[in-house]
Amino acid sequence: MGIDTFHSFAADIIGGIETVIDGKRDAIELALTTLLAEGHLLIEDVPGVGKTMLARAIARSVDCTVNRIQFTPDLLPSDITGVSVYNQAEMEFQFKPGPVFANLVIGDEINRASPKTQSALLESMEEGQISVDGATYPLARPFTVVATQNPVEMEGTYPLPEAQRDRFMIRISMGYPDEAAEVTMLRTRETSSPLDRLTPVVTLEQLTSMIGLVRNIYVSPAVEQYTVAISQETRRDRDLRLGASPRATLHLVRAAKARAALDGREFVLPDDIDALAVPVLGHRLIAAARVAGGASAFQASSIADIIHRIVAATPVPLGAGESA
Repeated sequence: MGIDTFHSFAADIIGGIETVIDGKRDAIELALTTLLAEGHLLIEDVPGVGKTMLARAIARSVDCTVNRIQFTPDLLPSDITGVSVYNQAEMEFQFKPGPVFANLVIGDEINRASPKTQSALLESMEEGQISVDGATYPLARPFTVVATQNPVEMEGTYPLPEAQRDRFMIRISMGYPDEAAEVTMLRTRETSSPLDRLTPVVTLEQLTSMIGLVRNIYVSPAVEQYTVAISQETRRDRDLRLGASPRATLHLVRAAKARAALDGREFVLPDDIDALAVPVLGHRLIAAARVAGGASAFQASSIADIIHRIVAATPVPLGAGESA
């Protein structure tokens, strides 16, 4: 697949999703970036702003297997991964796959389940496989989890463990629609949902080819050095208690490759790294609490502000803007 064909398919996917999600082009592009980079997406925001609608629109845009998991407090890990059931006729245990066995898994309100159940996704998100009763079962390829969650301040939520947050490549926030988009929504969704009219615009084979093209996007040694320098600074910054993991550095480069391809380029620029630093790193970092005037007070700047400061202060190596 050439870059022009790739760009045409990407435009079709974005255009289709925009018929469902009004006025959220940036969120849609970040979602597609995650899909093409073979990552996992976390959509975090208050209820009712279209988190699940975006996840379902992504699933409808690609002709692939899709399963949805509604996370609830009583959900068990086996409800996600599957379970071994004894077959009396065959006199042996047989594995019954859970909903995680699909190309695209929608995890709705993931932080309403217990941390134990949330952790059932860890192996699948990192290794593309599931281990049950001593046996290992490979998952479909490509494999992407699109999870939604409400802010942790909302009633009935559990915070995601740090290890699970680190598995998500990108976190986005939908935000409230602007006035014009909300008026349009009232007019167009009174009698039907635009999701019902959305049909797949790419096949699984075409999506696989698009992912293959993203893998081959060129990243110069200078851009790699620049990315590592940003991650290293997050580990040294005194306003942060937890910096970026090596997995975060890998995800930042992989996401930058997808962004470059979506922009019609076959090489990554430092601008790609800069643009994706907050969506890729923001949910992995933990700010430090400071003590002022003898009293404990949380005074650290927002994580996004800290990342912007680090990026601005990190020098771009010579040659970082060159292609192969």
